Amino acid sequence: MAFDVSPPRDCAKCPRLAAFRAANRAQYPDFANAPVESLGNADAPLLIVGLAPGLKGANRTGRPFTGDYAGDLLYATLGELGLARGTYDRRPDDGLELVGCAIVNAVRCVPPQNKPTPAEITNCRAYLRQALDRLTQLRGVVALGRIAHESLLRALDLRLAAHPFAHGARHDLGAGKPKLFDSYHCSRYNTNTGVLTPAMFRDVLRAARDGTASGAV
Repeated sequence: MAFDVSPPRDCAKCPRLAAFRAANRAQYPDFANAPVESLGNADAPLLIVGLAPGLKGANRTGRPFTGDYAGDLLYATLGELGLARGTYDRRPDDGLELVGCAIVNAVRCVPPQNKPTPAEITNCRAYLRQALDRLTQLRGVVALGRIAHESLLRALDLRLAAHPFAHGARHDLGAGKPKLFDSYHCSRYNTNTGVLTPAMFRDVLRAARDGTASGAV
């Protein structure tokens, strides 16, 4: 269930993404082909911020990280750590539920070659800010990749230089702000090349879960 307001189905803020979305609707009429909503409940203490929907993943299914390898690794790891329950089956009606966490993308529409432009990231940041505002119990954020990391910092009006991205890094963002945990993105490319292993990914999510648990310091 979305805890914030997503862009409209025919959002025109980013002409390149709108054109790509229209082309995909013609080529893949059975896909969702629309801005992807957030997932989770507004009382989640932990937020996972991804980059953008994959063409044949979330852009197809309409649920974040659902339908591609990144989702296979993410949801399996969340299940191992007690942050999800049910069986993930690459479809939005598989019955999977998040437990104590939520998911949102920095960019809500699928970009060509999985590469949004700086302007497109900026255009979508208002929705990231809104997601942060709606999460009333938020204590921690996991940023999957540098773009998610930097967009989050900008959404919180923080300087990038003060909090450089590094896999496994933990950032104290100051009073009244969530802790930030960095991970390389759980993409097939990163895992195939050994940049990220399942164990490395699990370690970050475990640290984020434990570091944002009630009473953690």
